[in-house]
Amino acid sequence: MVTKTSNSKPAGLTGKMEDSEFHKFFVDELKDIYWAEKHLVKALPKMQKAATSSDLAAAFQKHTGETQTHIETLEQVFSLLDEKAVAKKCDAMEGLLTEAASILEDTEKGTHTRDAGLILAAQKVEHYEIAAYGSLRTFAKTMGHTEVADLLQQTLDNEKATDVALTQAAESMVNEAAAAE
Repeated sequence: MVTKTSNSKPAGLTGKMEDSEFHKFFVDELKDIYWAEKHLVKALPKMQKAATSSDLAAAFQKHTGETQTHIETLEQVFSLLDEKAVAKKCDAMEGLLTEAASILEDTEKGTHTRDAGLILAAQKVEHYEIAAYGSLRTFAKTMGHTEVADLLQQTLDNEKATDVALTQAAESMVNEAAAAE
């Protein structure tokens, strides 16, 4: 239950939010996703180069640009919060990128099976990012960081659109071509 103060704001939005444990946790998690995006932007060109399908390679190229925008958006978020944009190692993204690299090792160059594996790896990343940005957006809204929440929502929408595009690539041709190999 949220209690109200005399100024009609939820009790959690009064006082110095940046001093709260929840706000500190929020900023720490922003640092985590910042690390994730900075490492993903380096991994996507490798995935692009490894793709057999020119359409999939183009999708990875597009996502590289979008990921750079996500990094810039996070830097804007840090600025709005009067925080320094610092990356904190994201164990989840490190594991997902390691798994993507192992898919390249385990699949043959020039095959649609490799493309199916790359899509799988990319969608695992997207689902992680969707979960992270959805929670971070909700945290920002809860603390009254409306502009931050709006920026995080834009990134969340982009991550969801990328996931849909990857599904469409898999279902439109990659999976059937891989199954025929």
